[in-house]
Amino acid sequence: MNISDAARHTGVPAKTIRYYEEIGLIRPVRDTNGYRIFRETDAHKLAFLGRARALGFSIEDCRTLLALYEDQDRASADVKRLAEEHLAQIDDKIAQLQSMQATLRHLVRECAGDNRPDCPILRDLAKG
Repeated sequence: MNISDAARHTGVPAKTIRYYEEIGLIRPVRDTNGYRIFRETDAHKLAFLGRARALGFSIEDCRTLLALYEDQDRASADVKRLAEEHLAQIDDKIAQLQSMQATLRHLVRECAGDNRPDCPILRDLAKG
C-alpha cells in the first residue's frame, strides 16, 4: 500500500508517517521508483504508534514500547513500569490543571466584570 492507503488504513496522517520514517520508527520498503511501500506489518506498527501517541506517550516512549512489543523475550514488568511512569506524569498534569482551574475560577468570581478599572484578575497576574 502507498502512504495515502497507509494513512487511511491506520488513521495516522501522511505527514506523521513521513516523520516517523525520518526518525526511524518505521522503515517501509522503497519501490524502484522511490515510492514507499507499506506492508501490513508497517500498517500495524503505525496503528500501534497512533494509539500510543493518543494515550500521550512521547516519541521516545513510543520507540521503547515498539521495541518491547517486538521483543518476544521482554518482561511485561518493563512495559508496566513505562506505563506507570507515564500515568504518574498524567496524574501530575491533572493536579496542575485542577490547581489552575481553581485559581482562575476564584479570580473570575472575584472580578465584578463591570465598567470599573479595578480587576482582581489583572492584579493577580501582575504579582509575577
